[in-house]
Amino acid sequence: MNQSVGSIRKLTHNKITLALHELMSGDGTPLLVLHGLGESSALPLEPWSSWSGAVFGLDFTGHGESTVPKGGGYTCELLLGDVDVALAEIGPATILGRGLGAYVGLMIAGVRPDLVQGVVLADGPGLHGGGEDMTSGTWFVPADANGESPDPYALFELSNDVRPSDYATNFVHLVLASSALDVPLSVVAKNRPPWLAAVVNEPGVTSETAAQAFSRYDGRSST
Repeated sequence: MNQSVGSIRKLTHNKITLALHELMSGDGTPLLVLHGLGESSALPLEPWSSWSGAVFGLDFTGHGESTVPKGGGYTCELLLGDVDVALAEIGPATILGRGLGAYVGLMIAGVRPDLVQGVVLADGPGLHGGGEDMTSGTWFVPADANGESPDPYALFELSNDVRPSDYATNFVHLVLASSALDVPLSVVAKNRPPWLAAVVNEPGVTSETAAQAFSRYDGRSST
């Protein structure tokens, strides 16, 4: 499906309409950018400027130009479904995840190793989440829930989602068991909340600079 740079594809995830932006054209392996909490794909951040393939940015549910649902109910597993829909559209791709997007990128790599050709886990909003331990329930009704993005429910619920280290490393094990890559996960984030510290300590996960990570995965596009 050929589209011009700057175009937006509208994808359907259940009752949600997702916005998939084409940020850059190219002929190699696509790069799918997953933004941080409260961000969107419209951010002027271009660490991918030398990427040889097309670059896409997905606006998660409740963010950017994607649908803002009524009443919240956000989970990282919901966003995992968003990414699954995007990969079904663009095919196998490398993923750059910032903050919240890094956690979701790890998850999608575990459940779709056939479609994910490497994940770069980078710093950004929402990287920590709600920590490792369950907390008491909180009733939250934002005063400004007016249907505009970023959705206040998303900001609250996704910043409080629980991320046990053993849950995160389960996805690492799934990736390593099925990925065709020798190093399918690259951690470039300097902040290391407990879940990410556990991930980077797993055999088969590397810690390197962003330039090294992009070189590692973009090299596949020329083979």
